[in-house]
Order: sequence, then C-alpha cells, then structure tokens
Amino acid sequence: MAEAILIADDEPGIRESLVDVLQGSGYDARAAADGTEALAALDKEDFAVVLTDIRMPGADGLEVLRKVRATAPQTIVIVMTAHATIETAVTALREGAADYVLKPILFDDLLAKVSRLLEFRQLGWEAQLLRREIQRDFDFDHLVGKSAGMREIERLIRKVAPTPSTVLISGESGAGKEVVARAIHHHSDLRNRIFLPINCAAIPESLLESQLFGHARGAFTGAVSAQEGLFSRARGGTVFLDEIGDMPLTLQPKLLRAIETKEILPVGTTTPIKVDIRIVAATHRNLAAMAEAGQFREDLYYRLNVVNVQIPPLRERREDIPDLVEFLVRRHSAEMKKTFRGVDNAALKVLMAQPWKGNVRELDNVIEHAMILAEGEWITVQDLPAAFRPREDELPAVGDDLRDALRAYERIHIQTVLRRHENDKRRAAEALGLSLSSLYRKIEELGLKSD
Repeated sequence: MAEAILIADDEPGIRESLVDVLQGSGYDARAAADGTEALAALDKEDFAVVLTDIRMPGADGLEVLRKVRATAPQTIVIVMTAHATIETAVTALREGAADYVLKPILFDDLLAKVSRLLEFRQLGWEAQLLRREIQRDFDFDHLVGKSAGMREIERLIRKVAPTPSTVLISGESGAGKEVVARAIHHHSDLRNRIFLPINCAAIPESLLESQLFGHARGAFTGAVSAQEGLFSRARGGTVFLDEIGDMPLTLQPKLLRAIETKEILPVGTTTPIKVDIRIVAATHRNLAAMAEAGQFREDLYYRLNVVNVQIPPLRERREDIPDLVEFLVRRHSAEMKKTFRGVDNAALKVLMAQPWKGNVRELDNVIEHAMILAEGEWITVQDLPAAFRPREDELPAVGDDLRDALRAYERIHIQTVLRRHENDKRRAAEALGLSLSSLYRKIEELGLKSD
C-alpha cells in the first residue's frame, strides 16, 4: 500500500508540482489549498507524511503541525519555508516537526528526506519491538528437560528452524507451545527480526481479521484511523498463531490465501499487500478430527501441518520436573530478589507425584506460590499450596519418635500415589522415583495391601 502524503500549500503551482513528483515516486499524494483545508483532511484520513507550508491563509503551518502532534503522533511533518521565515521553521522543529525544506524546493532533496524519514520511522518501530522482545523474560531461554520427548522436540527444531516451512505445534494447554515457537524463531535465519504472537481464542471474531490483516480508516465502527495488521508489522519475521483451532471458519480462507499467495487484504480495502513472513501455529485441539468433522478447513490444516511438533504433557515426562523446578526457582529468585537454593527432597517428591493437569504453567504457579511463602533457603512441603500437602486428619497419631513419624508419612504418601495412579504400581513407582521391586518391598515393609 502506497504511503499517503498530504501537501498543504496555498500556491497552486507548487502544490501541483509536488503532487506530480510524489505520485511519480510511488506515493499516494493529496493536496490541500490552505491550512484550514488541511485540518479538515486530517480529520477524515490518516497520512504517513504531512508536507505543509508555514504561511497560509486560515490555519498556518504551525496549527497544522499541532493538530498532527495531538491526533496522529506517528505522522511525519515536514515544513516548507522561505529564507525569510527560517526562524519559524526552527520553532516548528522544536514543536515536533521532523524536518524542513527551503523554497524554491529541490525535488530530489525533498524525495530523499521523505524516504529517509519513513525508513527511520519504520526502523524505530521495529527497534522498539525488538527491544521489548530482548527485555522480555521468556518462559525459557532454552528448552528445559532431558526426557526422550524433549530430545525429540529439540531434534525437530534443529531440522525445521532453518527452513521457511510452516510449523504446527500440538499439545495441551500450559505445555509450553509458545516456548517451542520462540525456539524455532530463535534458531532460524529470522532470529534478528520480529516475533509477533497472537492468541486466536482471546480476540473476538469481529476484531481478529483486523488484528491479523489490518484495516482502512472507517472500515467499521470505531476504526477512526487506519491500522497495520500483524502480518504487515512482522516485516519478514515470524507470526505465531496460538490456539489456531479457535479461528472462525469465516476467517480461515483468508489465512489460507495469505499462506499460499503471500498476500493479505486489509479490511475495507481492495488492494492486496505483499507480506513475507513465517507462520508458526499452535493448538491444543485435534485439528485432523476437526477437519474431518467440518469444523476446520481441511486445506488449511494441510498447509499448517507441514511439520508437526507434538509436546508431551508434563505427566508423561516426569523426569523433566527436577530440571524445570530448578529453572523456575532460579527465574523467580531473580524476579523476587530473593535467594533460594532450591526445593528439598520431600517437596520434590510431592511435586513429582502430582498429575499436573495444567502442565508447566501449573508447576510454575505452584513454585511461585511456594517461594512467596517460604522463609528459608529451601522450599519445603509446608510452603506448597494446601492441596499439595497431606491434611491434618490424614496424619496418623504417632509419638514423638522421628522414625515412626517418617514411616507413617511414607505410608500415607505411597497410598496417595497408588490411588492417584489407580493402583498401577509401575506408574506409581515411576512417580515415586523408585524401581518396581523397591515399591513392592516398601508395600510389604509398611503393611500396605498389595492389591
């Protein structure tokens, strides 16, 4: 889409020449015969650049500048002035004008300034986003865990990251799909470009199309100014479409077209815009089943599912929990400005035994909760949320002897884990960190029913 430029000058010859020159250079140039007409145009439309004379009938160039600064701070203002009014041009610079040109205007000089200022504006916007990404405290700066499932994910990332292929990440909520998406971006050739995430389930259907593809001014109620969508803003980077399974069916053909043709159509426009981005999508749903049931476009599913990365739930990779706990303690210690050495063995065993329906996100919340309450350097069972601790009425009556108390607690804990795993001793032994033979020995020693 050509950048829109408003030219405000009361001299018809200068005004018409500027329109011709700018249009000839690919810009969408419009003209206003004086300052009052320019103010009216600013109320109706958005402009990338306003080129205004200082002295005009009605509103002068400074009034136009102030209007732009108040209502469209991203718009670039260049003032035109004669030598006699150079002091006024300096005043304009102090009030926020980006540059000035002297009359008679040298068109090559003007075109160079317009091009440079537009480029600087774009670079500044990208730098702001990149700075935000660098300063962002990612969930993980690398994938945490040494389980077979995590090693397979790392292998897939190394294979697919350098390619431009679309990737579909599948897994339960809280399993770390965005972490994997960021890892793909970080290990790709696009690592120095923008990573833009959007949650398709969190945005109303009426707004999602505009968020993705942008819209023109007045395209719908409330669209008081034109807006770029994420596909344009990514500028050759990565767009992460989280919860793609919740994207409305009506919007899916437009996403399919964007993937196939590398073109988007902002809401309220008729001219396609070329985009050069990589798409990574994620879902906790079974898209293949949804496609078969007509709830998701089959052709879009195949376009997204070029490479599939399946993240196993935390309960299926319990051997990763100690590494995750260590990482989360270290991260929250930095955030809270506290010093924790880690989680003690008893608390770690409790954490290892949990079903973790909320996956890594739930574990993260539990660790943060414990660190807020903990008094010492180590997180203990008593620091964990109440649901993770044995209830007082579950504790047997024992004397003061420590060995008897530990034996009683051990008995209760093994019973709890066996119930949680529906008496599947192999799974219970794995959760407890014991071999199957050791579990049978404990059952016998503690007088538990072997059935």
